[in-house]
Amino acid sequence: MLSRGDIDSVIHFAGSIVVPESIADPLGYYENNACKSRLLIERTIAAGIKRFIFSSTAAIYGPTGDDPVTEERLPDPATPYGASKLMTERMLRDAAAAHDFSYVALRYFNVSGADPKGRTGQSTPGATHLLKVACETALGKRPFMEVFGTDYPTRDGTCERDFIHVSDLVAAHWDALSYLRSGGANLVANCGYGRGFSVLELIDSVRRMNGRDFDVHLGARRPGDMSRVIADSSLARRVLDWTPRHDDLDVIVSTALKWEDTLSRRNSVSMLETPEPGLFDLPKVRNKVGA
Repeated sequence: MLSRGDIDSVIHFAGSIVVPESIADPLGYYENNACKSRLLIERTIAAGIKRFIFSSTAAIYGPTGDDPVTEERLPDPATPYGASKLMTERMLRDAAAAHDFSYVALRYFNVSGADPKGRTGQSTPGATHLLKVACETALGKRPFMEVFGTDYPTRDGTCERDFIHVSDLVAAHWDALSYLRSGGANLVANCGYGRGFSVLELIDSVRRMNGRDFDVHLGARRPGDMSRVIADSSLARRVLDWTPRHDDLDVIVSTALKWEDTLSRRNSVSMLETPEPGLFDLPKVRNKVGA
């Protein structure tokens, strides 16, 4: 596929992303996130493709303290997930020094929300993302949700995160691609808004936007979670001319709720259209459900 001749850039989104899972299965995360990224970089260079955009993460920083973190901060990942992403960043740096090849690594903070037009959003079964879980609970898909840790040194004791709307992140990738195509140099840049909201503040927004309460259980801390992670995104704004347009927690939450409701209705229709599986039509039913 990469050797077709009409591909000029690669955008690498794939990877395993659940922090506690990476602690339980570090070798699996190094295999999927680092080893397979190395193979993709190698194939990209072998095909003569000269531009590469990588989905990195704020988890490469480790504990960051209260101030927004800049790209100048020395990486100190606290989890195998963060370490596996940092390995890929370093492979890109070294590959670009040895080959005619340039890249942008975008360090995502907490990606949230859904397409404002309701066309797409997160559909992962059993998702662990905070906003996805909160929306599923608000709409009755889960009996309750759990907050992991209420004794952090933050405003209300729960973790604080820089939630960035997925549409603004899409725009950052487009800006990064335009930057590389115009001859831009290698770049590592944060993608966030520069301010944080706590877990409980996000849950309150879900309640407010949905107009009803839901059950929240307060639990113990989860391995690998940090108290506060906030971006300094001035580099991306300056170099990529990136201009976020959805920097509002209620907007982020409302798009996620709208998508979750759309997903529920779409799945209900699919279930009504799917016949009972029989001995000879089971493969057909599986294809229908998985479509």
